[in-house]
Amino acid sequence: MTVYEMLLKVKDDKYKEFQAKLVPNIPPENIIGVRTPKMREVAGKVFKSDIRDEFLNEIPHKYYEENLVHFFVIALIKDFDECVAAVDKFLPYVDCWPVSDQASPKCFKKNHDKLLPYIKKWIASDHVYTARFGMRMLMNEYLGEDFKEEYLDLVASKRGEDYYLKMMVAWYFATALAKQYDASVKYIEERKLDKWVHKKAIQKAVESFRVTDEHKEYLKTLR
Repeated sequence: MTVYEMLLKVKDDKYKEFQAKLVPNIPPENIIGVRTPKMREVAGKVFKSDIRDEFLNEIPHKYYEENLVHFFVIALIKDFDECVAAVDKFLPYVDCWPVSDQASPKCFKKNHDKLLPYIKKWIASDHVYTARFGMRMLMNEYLGEDFKEEYLDLVASKRGEDYYLKMMVAWYFATALAKQYDASVKYIEERKLDKWVHKKAIQKAVESFRVTDEHKEYLKTLR
């Protein structure tokens, strides 16, 4: 059974309508309509099956859900070198924000030294969703113990007019304001971000339960 056939068995036509609105840049005829938990179940089956390698090499895929399953399968790969090579190969084919945002390879957490050069390369990419994925990995993996102030520059210096690119920069800084406030607030105070991104980062930080009330009040004055 192909991945497409596996997805057809668990499709939800009403959910398809919702997904079509969520990703307007994807043609509705390329959306099957499968909920995320079901796609993760499919990915788990594919990962353990003899069709895994064939499926991962069948890019580009036609359907939105095939791309999501593809990334979910990659995220299950335990060997870092194998996993990051598969990510690198797939990123140019990512064509919307949910595919870019939903997969987080577990093996990345134990390989920060090896991962960082890839993240820098991805963020520098002209491909919107490759850059977005790189920034999300920097946000997920390097705002804790391995944080360095120089990482903020990697994101702050990323420029572009694409909405999903700018939103990722704002999301990154809103999260940084929650986790590394003293370093990241300087970028807001000095207005180092694009004007739209600046306002959106403050908005998202003010809406976050992880940012203190005191910090929220101060951030409001910097709008």
